[in-house]
Amino acid sequence: MTPDQFLDRLKKNGPAPAYLFLGPEAYQRERCRRALLDAALSLEERDEGLTRHDLDEIPLASVIDDARSMSLFATKRVIWIASAEAALPRGRAKASDDDEDDSSDASQLAAYLSDPTPGTVIVIESSRYDFEGEDKARIERVQKYYSCVPQQVEFRPFDPSEARVLAQSLAKKIGLQLGLGELALLLEATGGDAARIAVEIEKLSLYAGTSRKVTAEDIAMLVPDAQQTTVFALVAALGRGDRTRALEILDTLAREGEYMPLALTFLGTQFRMALVAREAGLRGAGQIQAHFNKIGARMWPERARQIEQTVSSFPKARLERALVRLFEADRSLRDARPDDRIVMEEMILALTTP
Repeated sequence: MTPDQFLDRLKKNGPAPAYLFLGPEAYQRERCRRALLDAALSLEERDEGLTRHDLDEIPLASVIDDARSMSLFATKRVIWIASAEAALPRGRAKASDDDEDDSSDASQLAAYLSDPTPGTVIVIESSRYDFEGEDKARIERVQKYYSCVPQQVEFRPFDPSEARVLAQSLAKKIGLQLGLGELALLLEATGGDAARIAVEIEKLSLYAGTSRKVTAEDIAMLVPDAQQTTVFALVAALGRGDRTRALEILDTLAREGEYMPLALTFLGTQFRMALVAREAGLRGAGQIQAHFNKIGARMWPERARQIEQTVSSFPKARLERALVRLFEADRSLRDARPDDRIVMEEMILALTTP
């Protein structure tokens, strides 16, 4: 189930005997954790009623024994179990339920859930694996091992549109004046991570208050990695073939002490993606974003528009020459040379020459 479905069921039916929390997304998981604790235990009951275990440190069977025992000091309990994946059998890439005998931890958990201790809620948490890429098989194995737990909540990363809606909602809730440009800058700097968005919006509200609009300078000063957006501005200027603007941005980067090889890394990524988009025949930012998201390279709408600009400004032959020039500039930055800025200026001149 989704986090919203979990919260809805919790409100209607109260806590279930056990839950499996799956996935790395921290913001929604924290929302659900707080809601579950509020539903299961009062503040006064938490000192004695909340127990934490880590399966990297103790076996699941010991936790089940703890759940079966009746506490003299707490009639209601929440047992929070971290590192759920640590209980899986080792040395077998593909384990199935048929491989587990009656004495296994999974079987003991199933037996417990057939007759759970009244007033006790177990939460088994696995936040190590994602639902895509190489982690997909691992998280499916975790789901299968804990299949006896009927209430499974999936915490998937927010997609770009969901992250944008969340940021706008949080900003509106606290009265933070965040324009569309500044919103895009915040999303880019946080990588769309919901937990980071929430933290950075709170920081911005404390700094800027509600009486004025948040500026790009506020974000650059307070949000980690926001200065990288200046590099993206250089990428966009080069993508448009705008030599004057590119040199102005290079001057800004030099004054801010930007590490030039890092800037080249971003530039190289931009031009490689543009070449992929051109060879795939992608048209428009929407197709570009959908294509890269599909292959696992998460992309924001603003970045897709930058790539679209680069594709429209650079024919395939020029894109290929640009990548060669970027490689040469990267090599020059690693050699003995008088000034990084000279190398970057020569690269900009080369990339903006028709």
